[in-house]
Amino acid sequence: MRNVLRGYTVELRLAVVLALICIILSFSAPQFATLSNATSLLNNSSVNLIWAVGLLVVLIAGGIDISFAVASSVVQYVAATLLLSIGGGNWLLGFLFCGTLGILLGLLNAWLIHGFRIISIVVTIATFNAFFGLLMYFSRGRNIYGLPDWWTARIFIFEYQNAQGVWSELTLAVGVMVACVVATWLLIQRSNIGRQLYAFGDNPEGARRAGVNIAVMQGVAFGWMGLMAGIAGLMQVNIVKEVVPNALYGRELEVLAAVVLGGARLGGGKGTILGCILGVMFVAITQNGLNLLGVSPFAFQMIIGAAILIAISTSNIDLSQILRRKEVRQ
Repeated sequence: MRNVLRGYTVELRLAVVLALICIILSFSAPQFATLSNATSLLNNSSVNLIWAVGLLVVLIAGGIDISFAVASSVVQYVAATLLLSIGGGNWLLGFLFCGTLGILLGLLNAWLIHGFRIISIVVTIATFNAFFGLLMYFSRGRNIYGLPDWWTARIFIFEYQNAQGVWSELTLAVGVMVACVVATWLLIQRSNIGRQLYAFGDNPEGARRAGVNIAVMQGVAFGWMGLMAGIAGLMQVNIVKEVVPNALYGRELEVLAAVVLGGARLGGGKGTILGCILGVMFVAITQNGLNLLGVSPFAFQMIIGAAILIAISTSNIDLSQILRRKEVRQ
């Protein structure tokens, strides 16, 4: 049991901090500890968590992607244009179009990284700007309204109204989020590809000598990130009921902060689904708590920046080894 817990040191620490924050907010902001606020948190975090599990796979493989939010915006615009041109489509076509488009954008990143031997952060900075520039050029910054009814219809998987008439509800996006989390867990924890991704991220040269195909690993990692970006884009439209070209721009930082806080190492080879979920909820609950307390939104940006710095600077520190050394000295 001790060995199992030792493998989840970061997750345990984050869970304790998260629990303390929730307790403090429950007393300082009474509206925080309500069912309606909890369901609202899940609904609002669904797109970020879909992105986060995709980014987790990329980080495990030793890469980094900051173009995913803009890729989701591109997928939204192209999919809406295609679906409207064929009469509207349906959910099956929506997932097919958005998933395929997202995978293609992810594979483009993988091809540039592997083909030109460029580090992933440089490539994704380039594609981030290229995707956004092309999107704004062709869309002229105009929103797309009049979307198919199936895409904008509110679908609830849970509804509840209390005695005061306050509604609590979970939307379709939460259900899709759960499916994406489970699928990613199966990929990285229950498949041979997942084991190869961890090995490749931890020691690329050693993995290559062991027979791991580097091109395939990069294709899987960035292709999966693209798939999650496409699905997240589809769900974002269902939430806001329109396609807004620049609505998702700038949300990369908080997702990256969440995944790194959850224990994913920027150097690769480390990261868990549990840590990813806890990281996203930490960021979401912190933002929600600050809003309820009336704190300036700029404070949230400072906290995210500090969290990234702390997480990166302590990512290679093994607290269990430090404690063992102290015990030996004593």
